[in-house]
Amino acid sequence: MIGVNYGTIANNLPPPSEVANFLLQNTVINRVRLFDANPILIQAFAHTGIAVTITVPNEQIPSLAKLVFAQQWVTKNVVPYTPATNIVRILMGNEVLSVKDRVIIMSLVPAMQSLHMALVGVTLDRRIKVSTPHSLGILAKSSPPSSGVFRKGYDVVVLKPLLSFLRATNAPFMINPYPFFGCSAETLDFALFRPNKGVFDAKTQLTYTNMLDGQLDATFSAMKLLGFADVEIVIAETGWPSIGDSSQVGVDVESAAQYNGNLFRHVTSGFGTPLMPNRTFETYIFALFNENLKPGPTGERNFGLFQPDLTPVYDIGILRPTARASIPTNGTTIMSPMTPVSSKGKQWCVPRSGADPSALQKNIDYVCGLGINCRAIQSGGPCFLPNTVQAHSAYAMNVYFQATGRNSYDCDFLQTGMITTTDPSYGGCRYL
Repeated sequence: MIGVNYGTIANNLPPPSEVANFLLQNTVINRVRLFDANPILIQAFAHTGIAVTITVPNEQIPSLAKLVFAQQWVTKNVVPYTPATNIVRILMGNEVLSVKDRVIIMSLVPAMQSLHMALVGVTLDRRIKVSTPHSLGILAKSSPPSSGVFRKGYDVVVLKPLLSFLRATNAPFMINPYPFFGCSAETLDFALFRPNKGVFDAKTQLTYTNMLDGQLDATFSAMKLLGFADVEIVIAETGWPSIGDSSQVGVDVESAAQYNGNLFRHVTSGFGTPLMPNRTFETYIFALFNENLKPGPTGERNFGLFQPDLTPVYDIGILRPTARASIPTNGTTIMSPMTPVSSKGKQWCVPRSGADPSALQKNIDYVCGLGINCRAIQSGGPCFLPNTVQAHSAYAMNVYFQATGRNSYDCDFLQTGMITTTDPSYGGCRYL
């Protein structure tokens, strides 16, 4: 479930109806997060089926702690637009625990409870969930990931009742992890999912190959410490700028394409994280557009996947195949997440030497679970023997690589795959 943050701090963006149609027709994005409850934006997604998240501004939180005002808010901002617009979630503010206003902070959970009750009153509580996104500043400690703990003062007073509310209403805990803000020149490969030596957590004996997994697992550890390991985690925001200031590390189109492309594949792979294996994560990439009126450093205006004219800044695999061919580039170069494999000659995808057999088994499960034809490596198939994980994963990984366009990133498999020009076929087992 890949979504995008649709911000509008710009004076050159296309009409919302055009944006909604573009996402529906040309991308695989099926979720959108709005930073307010703008009726024009909400109405634009009517009859698209795209899941929409709307937001209560931070300054309105204290008033919504009273049920009567929460009911008025729902009557004005929700009821007129459902079910035509598929509103699935309302966020109570954004990174509320990072603000200085204690009244807003202490009103957060009561306001969420009131808003939920207002939804109950119009029988929308099962369709629309209430949550709130947090920055990683809520953690007092995050390294190693197993040591993750919430900040004292907020852990019991705010976060424990908040998590109780989320569990009771079957709503997710939402965080805004940004490896971009946590990396340095030395940890850039770790942040971008590139090959790296990894980070070892001595307590769990687990090795982390990317920073995002560490941030997610640190949050999970903090939740587990309070007794809420069963509450789902959703990535409300994460991204990487394509243009920045000269002093910033790894701020370029290629790095942005690599982070968001690898992110897309990782969170949808089903591999999960070291502490949360075998799961996918609902994820919202920041952001849909480059927003030219955002304040702050240059990077703040260049997190977008698309230019205001709807041409891609780079392609991370979210464009439908027909869109890749039809969308004009206006003379700009659209970077892929990794260098495309040359079409000259033949290439195959096989496991790297020394790859962990358990990781290779996950590759088999992932590829065959997609519905790709894996009959050749099943009992009686021409590639069943030798009956080893190494041999079966080679066949499955190559089938996926060939079926998805033969790009180098389609053979990454969390750094367990490699491209070869030597045909791995043998006997009656023929590789595409």
